[in-house]
Amino acid sequence: MKMLKKTFQNIFLTLFLFGCGYKVVNYSEINNFDIASIETNGNKRINYKIKNKLLFNSSKNDKRLIKINLETTKAKKVKEKNNKNEITKYQINIKVKVTYSEINSLKKDRFEIVKSGSYNVANQHSNTLNNEKKIVELLVDNITDQILDQLRLKLNAI
Repeated sequence: MKMLKKTFQNIFLTLFLFGCGYKVVNYSEINNFDIASIETNGNKRINYKIKNKLLFNSSKNDKRLIKINLETTKAKKVKEKNNKNEITKYQINIKVKVTYSEINSLKKDRFEIVKSGSYNVANQHSNTLNNEKKIVELLVDNITDQILDQLRLKLNAI
């Protein structure tokens, strides 16, 4: 009798958990917009990377066309110094102001994303520059993901 009751509880628990209403998100269904054009202002290198990643992730031949305006700023400042007053770490702040509008409707909106990261100063200047490029690339990837997430949320809002 206890075995039958335990089996019934397990079946009920399994059905309850699998029937909870959650489902895996399919980004191809959420990316229901196509980027018609992207205008950029500010840091050209960062804008180029963001623009390429946004165009790669947009859904082609979709009915919802959007126009995006990016305004980026990159600030580099000293984060740490040692006892000899030599710089040991830099901090990079990247700020992107995104303004978008749907071409077929009058919907316009804007949002801002700010990311920061730090990198160490190496013994050779070329290694320091490589460290800076790596952190900028990571920050740009994170910013692009956040831009796409914000666009999905705002364009698919009911």
